[in-house]
Amino acid sequence: MANSFKSYQVTGVTTEQTVFTGASGTQTTIIGMTICNTGSVSMYTSIKLNSAYLAKDIPVAVGSTFIPIGGDQKVVIETGDTVKVSCSSSSADVIMSTLEIA
Repeated sequence: MANSFKSYQVTGVTTEQTVFTGASGTQTTIIGMTICNTGSVSMYTSIKLNSAYLAKDIPVAVGSTFIPIGGDQKVVIETGDTVKVSCSSSSADVIMSTLEIA
């Protein structure tokens, strides 16, 4: 089994958008996630794993970032799981780092 560190990026997130889906035959652990407010007004952001919230309505000021996953916090993704991010009143860029074992 090969271990790979990967980075996924999605820009311009506004309404709820899937940023990652767990691949078949791969064990994935999210080791970091950053959400940056790239708009011109403050926003609220939410993150879901399938239908369960990892974070809900977190305020993020203009030009600021929210780092919900990293350090001691990790999230295991199973085949078919989806990670979704939504933002209100503004747009955001999302960067997610993973460790994948295939």
